[in-house]
Amino acid sequence: MKEKTQVTIEAKNLVKKFGTFAALDGVDLKVDNGELLALLGPSGSGKTTLLRIIAGLDWPDSGEVSFNGEDALAQGARERHVGFVFQHYALFRHMTVFENVAFGLRVQPRAVRKDEATIRARVKELLDLVQLDWLADRYPSQLSGGQRQRIALARALAIEPRILLLDEPFGALDAKVRKELRRWLRSLHHEINVTSIFVTHDQEEALEVANRVVVMDKGRIEQIGSPDDVYETPATAFVHGFIGESIELPVQVDGGVIRLGDQPLQLAAEGLASGASKLFVRRHDMLVGPPGSGAFEGAVQHVRNFGPVLRAEVALSGGETIEIDAPRDKELRAGDTIGLNPRRYRIFAG
Repeated sequence: MKEKTQVTIEAKNLVKKFGTFAALDGVDLKVDNGELLALLGPSGSGKTTLLRIIAGLDWPDSGEVSFNGEDALAQGARERHVGFVFQHYALFRHMTVFENVAFGLRVQPRAVRKDEATIRARVKELLDLVQLDWLADRYPSQLSGGQRQRIALARALAIEPRILLLDEPFGALDAKVRKELRRWLRSLHHEINVTSIFVTHDQEEALEVANRVVVMDKGRIEQIGSPDDVYETPATAFVHGFIGESIELPVQVDGGVIRLGDQPLQLAAEGLASGASKLFVRRHDMLVGPPGSGAFEGAVQHVRNFGPVLRAEVALSGGETIEIDAPRDKELRAGDTIGLNPRRYRIFAG
């Protein structure tokens, strides 16, 4: 693959409404040269709308989008030279794998279209890149889902895009294939080094593949950071609840004391404003001990093996029921009374 022209993408104060629904509500984002960025969030958070605006498939009501400082909104989708990969492949069923990949090259304007020998060499190069050269003469119906998605990606790369955009690229695939393609995409991006953005609602996918993760909700960006940043130091209650598996408890902060219901908790409250708050703890960060040994106490309701851990449902003495992950050697049983102490926790106002 020859070296790509690097592109920085910048969006400023993007607003997009559908009726009274704000799909984007003042979004600012900068994507660095050669970066692989994930837009992560639940359905309706605005991530696909943002991707389509960058691609030129939709337009904002207000705001700016620039590529290397040039106004992208003054250009149509073709002029932006963007490769787009959809969730459901969008391959032409009547064309072979080879012709699907060649399609974008064959329909280019005559002034820039390559000769047939160059097109065939480019397609072979791409099929080698996605490790599917041996399927060149097959049709999409003869391929697995994972193979079809790799061909869709090869087709998007055929026109040598300045930017690669992927909308839930692995959403239609089963879990095992998704994991295989995640590793493959990360390796491929390292090789092609094209500024890339992919949309996903799968937190594991975003954390494993991306250089940086943008967490979105209700048309706004909640946090931007490395995978470690958004997992280890979530900036908002939404991010903590969405990233990773968290226990969420309604607490009250009052005069330096944290309470769950009427029960004071032996947890530090320095720097916390008084008022209704939410306490977040990762399931694996709730340490199990004998009764009276922790900030919480509860009765084990149900236990099941969950891979390398025990997942236990615990009814806290304050009335809340939570799920925790404990080491298998804890040998928890339904009916046990246990103490629980959070190794790490975060408290957010509201």
